[in-house]
Amino acid sequence: MSATAAAAPRPPFMVTAGNFLFHWRNALFPLTFLVVAAASRPLAPFGDERADLWMDAIGLAIALAGQALRFAVIGLAYIVRGGKDRRIHADDLVVDGFFAHSRNPLYLGNMMILAGLLVVLDSPTGWLVGAPFYLFAYWAITLAEENFLRGRFGAAYDAYCGRVRNRFWPKLAGLGATMRSMEFNWRRVVRKEYGSTFSWFTTFLALLAWERAARGDGAAALRILPAVGAAWALAIAAYVTARALKKAGRL
Repeated sequence: MSATAAAAPRPPFMVTAGNFLFHWRNALFPLTFLVVAAASRPLAPFGDERADLWMDAIGLAIALAGQALRFAVIGLAYIVRGGKDRRIHADDLVVDGFFAHSRNPLYLGNMMILAGLLVVLDSPTGWLVGAPFYLFAYWAITLAEENFLRGRFGAAYDAYCGRVRNRFWPKLAGLGATMRSMEFNWRRVVRKEYGSTFSWFTTFLALLAWERAARGDGAAALRILPAVGAAWALAIAAYVTARALKKAGRL
């Protein structure tokens, strides 16, 4: 080992944690939510079933807003930062579309979806364990990506960070003009998002029935099953259609 290699500093803890979490995120993130939900005691606010329905509606609205953000980001300017061999990787430094207003709009969308599901779950375990875990995970992954991008693109990335200071929440000034100036690629949106959209929406539907059953309210769980079943059937139909179009090369 050369003296230079031996003297290379270790990456900071958060960067190391971010690389680990990025590598295992596809298995670890759903598993964590499953464990948190299984260990939870879902609450009906003030013991009121109607208030719980409002919480479910609010949670769904937050998740849909996060998904809409992801649709907009991917449809306008997709960034190839999904990793290679489950490691952080980027072919180019993308600075167009939403990336001209936020450096990590896709992660913001992910966090909004998870926040919405946690609102639906509405349990102490979800807020005290699930929320801190996902906030830490996305913060660490973001820092690890920044470390990678700075090493790969150097001064160009530093200049980009100087122009776009918002890590997550988009700078609203000029956002409308940005969206009007670019063509929306809906085929790319369907191709990239149909699987993850189906997954979180299935989780949402399962939570609707499970939280009522977990509270011992079997009658409420049975009442909601027809609506849940119908919504899931539509989701399955949309998933199968999108997958068929992708396999046929139509997307």
